[in-house]
Parts: sequence; structure tokens; C-alpha cells
Amino acid sequence: MNAPVLPGPLNDNPSLDKWVAFPAPGKVTVNTGRVELGQGVLTAMAQIAADELDVAMARITIRSGDTELTPNEGYTAGSQSIQFGGVAMRQACADVRALFLDQAAKVLACKAGELTIRDGSVLRNNAATGQDYWTLAGAVNLSVKATGSGARKAAANFKTIGQSSARLDLPEKIFGGAAFIHDMVLDGMLHARVVRQPNYGATIGSVDEAAIKRAAKGPVSFVRQGNFLAIVGKDETAVDLAGAAAVNHVTWQQVEAPTPLQQEATWLLQRPAVDRILGAPEPADAQGRERFEATYTRGHLAHASLSPSCGLAQFDGSHLAVWTHCQGVYPLRAALARTLKLDASAITVHHVQSSGCYGHNGADDAAADAAIIAMQMKGVPVRVRWRREEEFVYEPKSPAMVVKIRALLDDAGKPSDWTQEIWSSTHNKRPGGGGNLLGAEALPNPPPQPPPGDVPEANGGGGTRNGEPLYDITAKRIIHHLVTETPVRTSALRGLGAMPNVFAMECCIDELAERAGIDPVEYRLSITSDPRARAVIEKVAAMANWQSAPPSGGAGHGRGIAFSRYKNRAAYSACVVELDVDETISLRHVWCATDAGLVINPDGVINQLEGGIIQSASWVLKEQVRFDNGVSSFDWETYPVLKFSEVPEMTIELINTKDEVPLGVGEVTAGPTAAAIGNAVSHALGTRIRDLPLTRERIMATLLKE
Repeated sequence: MNAPVLPGPLNDNPSLDKWVAFPAPGKVTVNTGRVELGQGVLTAMAQIAADELDVAMARITIRSGDTELTPNEGYTAGSQSIQFGGVAMRQACADVRALFLDQAAKVLACKAGELTIRDGSVLRNNAATGQDYWTLAGAVNLSVKATGSGARKAAANFKTIGQSSARLDLPEKIFGGAAFIHDMVLDGMLHARVVRQPNYGATIGSVDEAAIKRAAKGPVSFVRQGNFLAIVGKDETAVDLAGAAAVNHVTWQQVEAPTPLQQEATWLLQRPAVDRILGAPEPADAQGRERFEATYTRGHLAHASLSPSCGLAQFDGSHLAVWTHCQGVYPLRAALARTLKLDASAITVHHVQSSGCYGHNGADDAAADAAIIAMQMKGVPVRVRWRREEEFVYEPKSPAMVVKIRALLDDAGKPSDWTQEIWSSTHNKRPGGGGNLLGAEALPNPPPQPPPGDVPEANGGGGTRNGEPLYDITAKRIIHHLVTETPVRTSALRGLGAMPNVFAMECCIDELAERAGIDPVEYRLSITSDPRARAVIEKVAAMANWQSAPPSGGAGHGRGIAFSRYKNRAAYSACVVELDVDETISLRHVWCATDAGLVINPDGVINQLEGGIIQSASWVLKEQVRFDNGVSSFDWETYPVLKFSEVPEMTIELINTKDEVPLGVGEVTAGPTAAAIGNAVSHALGTRIRDLPLTRERIMATLLKE
């Protein structure tokens, strides 16, 4: 008989004591490598542990993202926290419960099958035995490998899984406390700002320290290593003033500034690229079949996190402690070890919460800034907080993308052959993957730039993510052009290439439906055999009353629908958008149906879906990083985002599939929302706009061409 297959994170961290402990009577500690980014993951993990261990949630303390204490689960990214980390947590807790039941059976001289656990207490045929987790803990060795043999609870026996549970992280955030890294204060802490290197290879020409000190209006000092220059002091206001003034009092050589031409996605088409084909070769002869082609684009996006990045560090001469809000404490520790030439065991990285980062923003870099400075100031804790302008200009951007679709159609106007050709720079510059820490590049003898690469297909792909239609098309392929020259550093942002790919794909499907004279919902269903895909499309159409109010054309009011399954392996989601187009685009209502398999916390899932809808709407209607002798999008005026007053009414429904495995939801609504907006705008105007964002200027330019 084959041994059970352990979930990936449990395979990598098989010792059960890495996951669960019983530190004191009535108390349970549960460890997870996943970190809280505002998505409610720690609450869901506590629900999972509570059900599988049969204890009340109130008994559980969750520890997360700490290289000294918690399992190494890589990054909290890719909508994988519950789909992989949560499944591992369930199995670890089930194995722990099984070990304790076996030990209780020995103590009570009975069969384990006669025993159950209720809120940590062992019952025999539903009668109290006087034994519980804590009386047995001394005799149960959890320093053993998980086996996967512990039977997980059946859905019918869930008590907390599937219920909307109050978020564990919100009380401190709402009512005050040191919930965020920006609120941390360590004894003797100094504040620091870094004078940023404009680009890789730029060198310091001159530093007018006297002018910077005058601007500070308080005592500050300088820390310099090569082209890494920091300003340090006890008074954060003085340090902040000095950091802002330094922009005008430090000169740089070998500066390469991005230009307005480079902000347009079409610039990618003329750049060097690493090319590859995924799927069947493209047919050389269309054999008379009708051919449809269309090209869709999106510019660079910023993470635009509500709070700028922050990091703290302290070096005692032999050990470095770092506090960060990054998404992967273990990868950051490895990158810091390489940068600072320390053994990884000499570094501890602790996660502390901040505003959501939605990918690879400046959090890792701010932590590295603090660590580099702290290494020069033995025993002194150092806190680095980026300025708002610094965050916008120097954080990694989401790459601009061009997506060209070529479809060969059958006699019914349905696609029989599909090519999705994609131009994009890398979505993977995380320090643990394909990139360097920003501060490291300014140090003497900086590490070389890594060779071009993107997120592997096994991890969902980067530029190719969701580049293959889930529809029933006989032959499909992706042609990927990984552009190796970029005007700015690019890396991961929520969904990576999924949003531009789904926008292109689902807008193209709408265009084909219109071409065939078939309703967009009916057209999608006619080329979809996956029952779960069909279910979300049919559900959202019913929610929006689609059949009685189909899309209008050219009247300034439109409706659009779109569908995708994130990475073609996570949750299924379909959206309908209703909007008006006048001087601007006004979103009226968004309906969303999602199949996420087993849902741990429905309220948390709905929050994630709503957040994805809002962020995607902002990307589609407003957001694009602009270049003008450098990054010229540096605040909320030059990089506008969706306002609270512009958020539409939203109706979300989850399809109940509790007997299925959980599927990731964090990024699933971004693509369908974007495409549904694009389709609704097309129906409202009677013309198709294929380039994002859908600004007033772009709409007017398109209409004037007709």
C-alpha cells in the first residue's frame, strides 16, 4: 500500500513540532509560514487548526513568518496560502490529533476508535476520561515526521470551517496598538533614509553634506558604502527633511532615465527578447479557415501600497535581527546572507504586518536598507521608512504587456485554433528568485544582474499566466517573448500576467461572439465543457438577470461578462459589469460568482474577491506609470487610483462545493473584472478599445479616429 502523499509545504517541513505545540494547559500554538497581508489568512489557518484538533479557536495562538519559529513555506503569494498551506496545516493537525488519540488509548487501555476529542478533552464513548492534550503532551513526541495517515475531518463534521469567523488581526488595527511595522519602537532606535541610486550602475559624483545638514534642522550623520548612502539620526523629522533635501544635494554619474516613449507597451515590440513556444506549433496553412487577429496592451503598474515600505534591523556583532512586512521571510534571509556575507543561521527575520503589498513592492528592499546600515552601527536598532515619492519611483513595477491573439474559426464562428502571443519583461525579480536587493546593487562590488528569467510554468508562469484559454479549442499555444531590456525594475504584482492575458482573451471571446451574432454568455457556454466553469458563468448571468437585460450597443450604457480560472488551477470566477460612459466611465454594479472549492471563511473569501474587483477596476480605468526623464508617477496626483466614491455596488455569491479541495482566491477576480469592464465599455460605445487604461483621453482618441 502506498504511503499518503503529503502536501508540498508539509513535505518541506515534515516535523510536526514545527506546526503545532501545546505550551501550557488550555493553550495551543499553531505555526504557519504564510503571513498576514490583510487577506485574513491567519484567521482561516486558526479555523483549520481548530477543526482538525477539535479545540476552540480562542485557545489558539497563531505564529507566522518567523525564521526562528515557523515552517519555511516560501512566499505568501500566488493565491496558494489555503490551497497549499492550509491543506498542509489540516494534515499536520490531523496527524497530531491521531498521535494523541493513540497515546490516550494506551493510557486508558482501550481502542483509539472508542475515543474522540472535544475542545481538547479526550472522551470515551462520549464520556469524560480526565485526559486531554495537555495531560498527554509530555508523553507524545511531536518531533516526528508527518505521515499523512491522520484522517482529516469530513465536511459534515466541520464546526468552524465554512463559517464566517471574526478576523483575528483587526481589533489591534482598529482600536490601536503596534499592529503595523511603522508603529514599532525599539530602545535606542535610530531613524534612517537612503539616498537612492537612480539606476543600476549609477555612481555618486558629489555629496554636499553641509547643505543636507542645514536642511535637516537637527543632528544627522551619514553612512556610506560605495554608492550606498544613508542619513541617520534620532529625530525622524530631521532625518526625513535631510532625505528629501539630499535629492538636490547629491549628484550622480552614469544615470539612465526612462523616457515617455518607453512608457508605452508597444515599445516592447522592438526590444531584444528570449522567445519560446508553449503548446503545439502554429499551423503553417490556415486551409481557408476564417482568421481573427487583435492586439491588446497594458502599461506599467505600481503597487501603490497605502503605506510606504519600512524595515528595522539590529546587529549585535554576531547576529542580525530584521523586522519586515515582506511576503517571504526565508527567501529574504537567504538574500541578506548573500548581500552581507553572513551565514543564514546568523540572521533572524520576523514578519510584522503593514498595508497590503499585492506582490513584490519595496518591503524586502527597506529591510535590506536597515540591515546594511545596522551592520555599521553595532548594537543600535535602525528603522528605515521610505518616503512616498521613493516608494513610487523605486519599487518594482508590474511589467507593461502586449498580447496579440490569432484565432482560426470554424464554420460556426467558434475558435478551432488559438495563438496567444505575449510580450513582457520579467515578473520575477524577488530577491529569492530572479533579482537583487536594491541596496545590494549600490554596495561596493555589487552582485551581477541575474540572467533573464520569469516565473516557471510549474508555478503558474509570469507573463504567460492565464495565457492559455480554458475553453474547448482543438489546438492552443502561447508564444512568449521575454523582453530582456526594461526601463525600470519589474517584478510581481497581484496576478502577474493573468490580468492582461485574461483581458485580451475574454475581450477577444466577446468580439468573436459579436462576429458570430451569438449572445456572449451563450457563446462561452457553447465552447465550455468544464462543469465548474459552466456553473460560474451560468450563475453570474442569473445573478445579473442577463437574459432580460442583454448588453446594449452605442447608447452610453453597457454590460459585459468575462470568466477565468486563475492559473487554470485555482478558483473559477465570472463577473458581469454594468456601467455608464459619459465624460468618464462610471461603474454601476459588479456581479461575481466564484467556485473556490472548500471555503474556510466565507467572509474572508468575499473580502478577497471584492478587493480584487476594486483593484482591477482601478487598474483598468486609471492606472499607468508615466515616464518623463525618470518615473514621473510619484504620488496620488500623478498616479491616480480609484476613489472610494467610485467603488460600484457589488454582489458576490460563492458556489457551495465544500466537498472539493480548497482553491486559491486572492487574485481570481482581477482578470474577469478587467475584461468585463472592457466588454461593457465596448457595448456602451459601439466600438472596441483594446489598450489600457481606459481613460477619458484614450476613449476620445479612439472615437475621433472613427
